[in-house]
Amino acid sequence: MSTSTRETTITADPTVPLVRVVREFDAPPSRVFRAHTDPELLAQWFGPRDSHTRFEHFDATTGGTFRYVHVSEGYEMGARGCFHEVRPDEVIVQTFSMDEYPDGVALERYTFEALDGGRTRLTVTTLVDAFETRDQIIASGMEHGVREGFERLDALLAS
Repeated sequence: MSTSTRETTITADPTVPLVRVVREFDAPPSRVFRAHTDPELLAQWFGPRDSHTRFEHFDATTGGTFRYVHVSEGYEMGARGCFHEVRPDEVIVQTFSMDEYPDGVALERYTFEALDGGRTRLTVTTLVDAFETRDQIIASGMEHGVREGFERLDALLAS
């Protein structure tokens, strides 16, 4: 188990219903990008340590779609979406919705910024339809899952 010294910042934008997550990794954009687009790698780190993810399909190409089920302590949460733009090592733009909230579609943008020393700054923005929805996402405990998932990603990138 890896303990990261990297800080994950999660902020709610005060002017639009958006959540921004920023994190740096000790790996180049190509490796961080691949860990987000290869379902075998993604399944190794996505979410908190006490969970796992089962991918029903995952086509991380422009126009592709995905569907997965996240399993934690006997609880299953399904999600699906579409990839609107995938540019290797640069950006992923996708929609995302959870099965239990089919009308709640989020627009997500992942940017992979090269830093000195072969490192990457990942910025993820999630835009939703209302401030109330954004606040529910933050209150859901997503911060715990994001932080632990990124710590698991650190360990994967170091191997």
